[in-house]
Amino acid sequence: MESEAGPCSPRGPPPQLSWRNLSRNLLLAYQSFGVVYGDLSTSPLYVYTSTFVGKLQDHRNEDTIFGAFSLIFWTLTLIPLLKYIFILLSADDNGEGGVFALYSLLCRHARLSLLPNQQAADEELTAYKYGPSAQIASSPMKRFFEKHKRLRTALLIVVLCGACMVIGDGVLTPAISVLSSVSGLQVTDKKFPNEAVILLACIILVGLFALQHCGTHKVAFLFAPIVVIWLISIFGIGLYNTIYWNPKIVFALSPHYIIKFFRETGKDGWIALGGILLSITGTEAMFADLGHFTALSIRLAFALVVYPCLVVQYMGQAAFLSKNPSSIPTSFYDSIPKTLFWPVFVIATLAAIVGSQAVITATFSIIKQCNALGCFPRVKIVHTSKHMFGQIYIPEINWILMIICLAVTIGFRDTTMIGNAYGIACITVMFVSTCLTTLVIIFVWQKSIFFAAAFLLLFGSIEGVYLSSSFTKVPQGGWLPLVLSFIFMGIMYIWHYGTRKKYNFDLHNKVSLKWLLALGPSLGIVRVPGIGLIYSELATGVPAIFSHFVTNLPAFHKVLVFVCVKSVPVPYVSAEERFLIGRVCPRPYRMYRCIVRYGYKDIQRDNGDFENQLIQSIAEFIQMEADESQFSSSESPSLDGRMAVISTRPVQSTSSLIVSEQMNFEISESIQSSKSSTLQSLRSAYEEENPSIRRRVRFQLPQSPGMDPSVREELTDLIQAKEAGVAYIMGHSYVKARRSSSFLKKAVIDIGYSFLRKNCRGPSVALNIPHISLIEVGMIYYV
Repeated sequence: MESEAGPCSPRGPPPQLSWRNLSRNLLLAYQSFGVVYGDLSTSPLYVYTSTFVGKLQDHRNEDTIFGAFSLIFWTLTLIPLLKYIFILLSADDNGEGGVFALYSLLCRHARLSLLPNQQAADEELTAYKYGPSAQIASSPMKRFFEKHKRLRTALLIVVLCGACMVIGDGVLTPAISVLSSVSGLQVTDKKFPNEAVILLACIILVGLFALQHCGTHKVAFLFAPIVVIWLISIFGIGLYNTIYWNPKIVFALSPHYIIKFFRETGKDGWIALGGILLSITGTEAMFADLGHFTALSIRLAFALVVYPCLVVQYMGQAAFLSKNPSSIPTSFYDSIPKTLFWPVFVIATLAAIVGSQAVITATFSIIKQCNALGCFPRVKIVHTSKHMFGQIYIPEINWILMIICLAVTIGFRDTTMIGNAYGIACITVMFVSTCLTTLVIIFVWQKSIFFAAAFLLLFGSIEGVYLSSSFTKVPQGGWLPLVLSFIFMGIMYIWHYGTRKKYNFDLHNKVSLKWLLALGPSLGIVRVPGIGLIYSELATGVPAIFSHFVTNLPAFHKVLVFVCVKSVPVPYVSAEERFLIGRVCPRPYRMYRCIVRYGYKDIQRDNGDFENQLIQSIAEFIQMEADESQFSSSESPSLDGRMAVISTRPVQSTSSLIVSEQMNFEISESIQSSKSSTLQSLRSAYEEENPSIRRRVRFQLPQSPGMDPSVREELTDLIQAKEAGVAYIMGHSYVKARRSSSFLKKAVIDIGYSFLRKNCRGPSVALNIPHISLIEVGMIYYV
């Protein structure tokens, strides 16, 4: 769920502390319970059960249980509270969090990106939180990273590994949460068959994934109250158990009990850390969902409510287990007073569903970000809300997740084995975040390398111990996230590798426009009315696909625009900075270049205004270029390849063009005499109900006697070309490995990349290009 400001709203500095700001953050803190903390707050369902398994079952005594609680307390204090709340939430990317936010910061400040021709699209982006001076700043370590491409490749692989583990969370969280909650039925009835529990969990999971297409906004109002009631319930139960069973548990807050725990358990205690780790699963959501709320609201929610409720709950369970060690397999439900069992069971099941919903939505978001950065095949992205821009639904990913989740639930049939897999996925994401944050401290915050080393040593060593313990569980289910990560990372890297090879082919085979135009008389090239939009991944030069098109069909449109759609390493690009406009050749040829920039969380809307905004932007560019006073500014266009930032505000009359609108629906004639407000409301309502009906915009030249004749002539040609029609020219490419390529490269390109290209969405569909105006040019790329 995105903030209501929307993706096009630039994020400025935080406002000063005031009652209005505090009340807003308190409201956001309340809303965050249902989105951020559903997974973390349901961990008490299975932590102690997953900890005291294997050989640790032989150490079921009071000191060991006290030591387990002490480990949970200090883990919650050091990782979620100290690392995430106090440090990591400050490493945001213009208000956005997650591994991709950290990676985008590094890409901008140390040029670590492997995205093709990224710098060409980065001009004049005020969305960069840190100014140009930060990008210019250099250090030996920074130069070392920029010099060695293999290090940048390794960094990308680390980021993709973290993203794949987040996808693994999307599979494992629903399975372990729902299965743990419904297993409470076996507490009241010992004879309740395990098959029935599995069947009920599968029914709930199928319903959960089947409802994803509706969008979370339709049930979002239920999320926060459910989690709040759940937290209050477990706090009350934990406090009751602490007072009733064993108040001495408060002494276990001392780390001395951790020493006693390992002194008694030894290697068995180290292996059991994989169960303790489950107490912080879902912590990464506090940083990953930062863009939905504010850092202050997340800090308030965790520090004032979530943290104390979880600590008291774990304390109460430990107090109960210290007197009832035989209840460890069903510790949570056994610790509930019998009169409260059924209400708590219902709210536990609902809380598990809420936590699962949030992780599934986060998986959709991470897939979208991978897709935007060129690391995942194009998929269908459905925006389920007109107001909450972050609420998306990806049908293909949803059903794949559901099938894998059901297979895990039916195959493992045990929360302990699922917990082993879940722990590896979560701790890997945390360890990746720690490594990336260490680089951010050096390159972005420009702090001392000793400060960064201290951060890495403290948190990296803690997470490293948990990670090493988790990997001992690989034979007992821990292999699952590794297999899933390997499959998804293989898909991502094959797609990224093939895309880069295709781009490098375009880059090395681009043609000289002067040479092409010099061949005009011999080829008999003619200019036909209309505008031709030639889509290419090149931000400079003329793509080979255009020469291939002209050679076989020696005619092209009177106005040509080379369009390049680029993703830049920021979350959002404001509408005023969406377009970069420039010339490809001298004015008489009427050829322009447009770079359309999107952030990795931006929405490419099909609102029917792209053509009109493009024409208006080119007209403003022409007028700007003609104004001699503009040539002294930093935004001045010129013929040396530099581009000008042209504001893409809603289509309206400017000094260059006069805009008039014509309605395209049949009731327009009968309401021409109505008031303008009524007419506008009727039109808006009709267009909302009929999205395929587009308004028609006509451009006219202003009656300005002072306009330069050459500018007037160029604007006239632009308007006439627009009236003649717009054609979209794209390449329908086939990528093949060269005959001299190695067997591995042929397998990756000819089998892997070819399969992904054939089974993903076409580029014309992903870019919302109208099919009726599309011209595809077939071409084979030998890479």
